[in-house]
Amino acid sequence: MKTIVIDPITRLEGHGKISIFLNDEGNVENAYFQTPELRGFERFCEGRKAEELPIITPRICGVCPVAHHFASTKALDAAFNVEPPSAAKKLRELMYGGYFVYDHTLHFYFLGAPDFVVGPDAPPAERNILGVIKKVGLDIAKEVIKHRAYGQKITAMLGGKATHPSCGLPGGISKGLTEEERQEIEKMAESSVEFAKFSLKIFDDVVLNNKKYVDIILSDPYTLKTYYMGLVDQNNKVNFYDGKVRVVDQNNKEFVKFAPSDYLDVIEERVEEWTYVKLPYLKKVGWKGLVDGSNSGVYRVGPLGRLNASEGMATPLAQQEFERMYETLGGKPVHSTLAFHWARLIELLYAAERTLELSRDEEITSKDIRNEPGNPGEGVGIIEAARGTLIHHYQLDEDALIKKVNLIVATTNNAPAICMSIRDAAKGLIHGGEVSDAILNMVEMSFRAYDPCWACATHFAIGQMPLEVKIYDHNKKLLKVVKR
Repeated sequence: MKTIVIDPITRLEGHGKISIFLNDEGNVENAYFQTPELRGFERFCEGRKAEELPIITPRICGVCPVAHHFASTKALDAAFNVEPPSAAKKLRELMYGGYFVYDHTLHFYFLGAPDFVVGPDAPPAERNILGVIKKVGLDIAKEVIKHRAYGQKITAMLGGKATHPSCGLPGGISKGLTEEERQEIEKMAESSVEFAKFSLKIFDDVVLNNKKYVDIILSDPYTLKTYYMGLVDQNNKVNFYDGKVRVVDQNNKEFVKFAPSDYLDVIEERVEEWTYVKLPYLKKVGWKGLVDGSNSGVYRVGPLGRLNASEGMATPLAQQEFERMYETLGGKPVHSTLAFHWARLIELLYAAERTLELSRDEEITSKDIRNEPGNPGEGVGIIEAARGTLIHHYQLDEDALIKKVNLIVATTNNAPAICMSIRDAAKGLIHGGEVSDAILNMVEMSFRAYDPCWACATHFAIGQMPLEVKIYDHNKKLLKVVKR
């Protein structure tokens, strides 16, 4: 049996490799996605002071530290039995809008767009942000950089710094907003709304007006019929910061809607010997392996997962785009993996609109931004990271020290589906042993749509970590290789 290995895979956060196994006829027998890294945050957070976790856990990821910061902060709200003031929650959500603006901009233009703007079969040296700039021009590139910087500046103004912020406290937030800062954020948000509209137009021009690309999006190799999960508000509209978690089935019927504290009744995790990533599934459906359909507990989160799990967007322009996407792609839910890219741009517009709304809220400059925490206990915080539903669960002792931590991050939730997407893309694209760089890139496109962050996702270690030691003499001659 022949094996094709893509190592390292490209344009993602973290590290990973794909192993594709071909049978004697040159067709794909199976394909595996493997994550060869391990982050042990759950274990080394134990014994820490609870209030340190919103500072420690963002170090899991330099791309989505804001998500971990506020998931952690919300878990401490629950653990200390304290409800933040209204203004504090709005300030958290305002900062969170800035994070979504810069994160979704990063993925679409830097990681996802090269496959469409430059082309999936373009030379590897051109499938990158420089190739995108060459296609779209320097003026557009400047707008991309500017608006990504806007999102980071909003985060820094409230969080202290753009990466690894430190403003969230049990019961509130450490820093308020001045009127001058509010006005500056309002201007940046207004510009970001226009930028999001412009980005959707680029997607229209480059992708939707290209029949070849639309056919790829709707093709079987990029289709999975799973359950979908995401936070929604009281009207079942998408909400990144707060609400209940809603799950719908393959036919758009609500399967369950639960409060953060009930997540263990809904989600179960399993381990496999070939990866450091846990594989979550819906407990009431059960684990049937890496298969889709109503009898499989596999679900998906992230931009498409959120839109599928909701009944709409909470801002007007994003709602119009929401309706247009489903009309174009045949109704809800959409099962095409590559539609994550379109959903991501709709969310970019929603994030900009919501940031603008909050910047104009009369309460946003209030000084009432923290309530006193209560006694320590147990708490769960759930928030929507850019890549999907993020869960932090803490158990505190009587001295407010951490006894136990459980984290289910967005990419962990998507891990089973990502494995299936890679396998199905490989099976659909590789025939008779004919493999080109372009075909392998199209296999990679199946995971890239999820915008995975494997640095966040790896929490389970099986036995000992792999180790390879190479011993050389003084002339740099290899003498021995020792492997564990």
